[in-house]
Amino acid sequence: MDPFRIDEIARRLLESLPPALRSVQQDLESNFRAVLRATLGKLDLVTREEFDAQAKVLERTRAKADALEARVAELERALSASAPRGGDTGAAR
Repeated sequence: MDPFRIDEIARRLLESLPPALRSVQQDLESNFRAVLRATLGKLDLVTREEFDAQAKVLERTRAKADALEARVAELERALSASAPRGGDTGAAR
């Protein structure tokens, strides 16, 4: 995770502390950062760029799947329209 974001989260945590605890601000800030880095480092996260790239791939894949579904439906309609009617399978007895 971006160190700037960790620092921002640590800062927000510090701001939420009661004024009496702010006297130990430096120690708390260091501890907050260490805990956040350790905890967030264990998470299986991807970057925004990786996420956006995969979202684009998924969007293209969905478009292709939709096009293929439409084509299959079209071919099924054409096949059923050209199929013999009345149960005649074309086999002579």
